[in-house]
Amino acid sequence: MSRPASPDEAGGQAHGSGKKRKTDWESVYRAIYPEVVRFLRWMLWDDERAKDLAQEAFARVLGREADNPRGLVFRTASNLARDEARTVVRRRRHLKLVRVEEDVRAEHVATPAQDMERRERAERLHRALEDLSDTDREVLLLWNAGLSYAEIAAQTGLAQGAIGTTLTRAKKRLVNAHDALENTDAALG
Repeated sequence: MSRPASPDEAGGQAHGSGKKRKTDWESVYRAIYPEVVRFLRWMLWDDERAKDLAQEAFARVLGREADNPRGLVFRTASNLARDEARTVVRRRRHLKLVRVEEDVRAEHVATPAQDMERRERAERLHRALEDLSDTDREVLLLWNAGLSYAEIAAQTGLAQGAIGTTLTRAKKRLVNAHDALENTDAALG
């Protein structure tokens, strides 16, 4: 195991001088890149993804000044790894739902009339979704995808406490828009 680089070796502040000097990111990279990759490999259990995220961590801090560049890189890498883990969980949930939908479709073979009715309902729902505001549509779709209020808030930038209200409003607007389209379609025959 290698020893941690000193601030001087990692491009940080010179000891005793009291002056902050420009962070030498090339030296920081050379000194700690293998450690960052090793750290990420342990977090992700994926060597190639660990290398990619290590590069991303350095890219995100490049050009910033830091009293503790090593700490900044590791904190950035850690945040990237956590984001990656959350993304993987969301993808797995989504893929599980897609597989369940496919299984349900395979179990139920629709008649042509049922298939046409299903397509018409899906089209009406799609048109009703288009009538919603971008925020309402995004919150509703993220909730439908199985994300928690906290995850929806992080994704949309809304306050977590506002998600429930936004979701309730979006559902009501979706139902009203869908009903209006259904009535219009029925009137048109």
